[in-house]
Amino acid sequence: MIDPTHPSLEERIRQMITATGPMSLADYMSLCLADPQDGYYTAQRPIGAKGDFITAPEISQLFGELIGIWMRTVWQMSGRPMPFHLVELGPGRGTLMNDMLRVVCQDPEAAAALHIHLVDISPTLRAEQEATLAGFQQTKSWHETLDSLPSAPLFMVGNEFFDCLPIHQWVLSEGRWHERVIGLDERGALTFGIGPVRALAPPQQDRAFGTANTPPPAQGAILEHSPASEAIMAFIAGHLGDHGGAALFFDYGHAAPGYGDTFQAMSHHAHADPLRAPGRQDLTAHVNFDALRRTALAELGGRANSITVPAIITQGNFLLAMGLLQRAGQLGAGKSPELQDQLQDAVERLAGPDHMGELFKCLALMPAGLPLPPLATA
Repeated sequence: MIDPTHPSLEERIRQMITATGPMSLADYMSLCLADPQDGYYTAQRPIGAKGDFITAPEISQLFGELIGIWMRTVWQMSGRPMPFHLVELGPGRGTLMNDMLRVVCQDPEAAAALHIHLVDISPTLRAEQEATLAGFQQTKSWHETLDSLPSAPLFMVGNEFFDCLPIHQWVLSEGRWHERVIGLDERGALTFGIGPVRALAPPQQDRAFGTANTPPPAQGAILEHSPASEAIMAFIAGHLGDHGGAALFFDYGHAAPGYGDTFQAMSHHAHADPLRAPGRQDLTAHVNFDALRRTALAELGGRANSITVPAIITQGNFLLAMGLLQRAGQLGAGKSPELQDQLQDAVERLAGPDHMGELFKCLALMPAGLPLPPLATA
């Protein structure tokens, strides 16, 4: 129930802008997504048919099962460290973890060693996660930040985690870079604008592109940078470098650097105005996988444990290499034509080039010497 005495998030954002001036896109995203009272991920139920978007685990159990095989296989190839700390960042309703656990627990030793960790800021989703995972009796721990994860080998997964972390944008206007900001128009409505000139020499531009030798941008070009994403990736790489383990991330984004505006809002499974209804719709941006990979490689330099960061691949190539078609065939064998059609549709949505297969990328951090994906065992 809406409290009439409590100002809406949009009203509070307007008040902030009136008091201190336009705010960066990163600050706006942080407020809209993570405000303790009215943030999208702290107060809404975003996932599923009744929410604003459907993620790969919600499409089919195939996705989570194949990732579960990957996690179990890499854990086995890592020497079966005990406990088996399985970590999910942004676990949603717990669907991905549930599907992974069914496969992981087929190894009795893995099942006995498992300790499940879920990193999430959403109190509204925790109850759903607990209900979804109620069938597994292994120890479960919830974390609001990565800092409280154990100092031990971690086997981590994140699906559509990095896309909702705040970004900054800069716009090239009359030969100079200006930070893109959010202010108020003459009617008091939220609107985009450009702030004072802000130097965009290294490191920002080099972080976004990986090199200073880039084509000159055109007038109006937009450059995006996510310091929050890079900080989290640096933490993950450092932890794995110090303690061992592996990590696997899926998200929509680009494997090579470039200019462009990817900031968007989703509401009821459709694109929406990102400045409308703050806190009540999802805000995302395409993930710069190249920048994340370079961040991980830089952090891993000189670490004791041998962790490698393979080249970025598409989600479609990962799932097909992990046996997506074979698993779909197993599930559909002897079943009704309706179920077989559902499985075929799921395969196309997850791995087809016109769906998630090409747009979504896969980034792994894993023990050196293992291919991506490793030779999976059923």
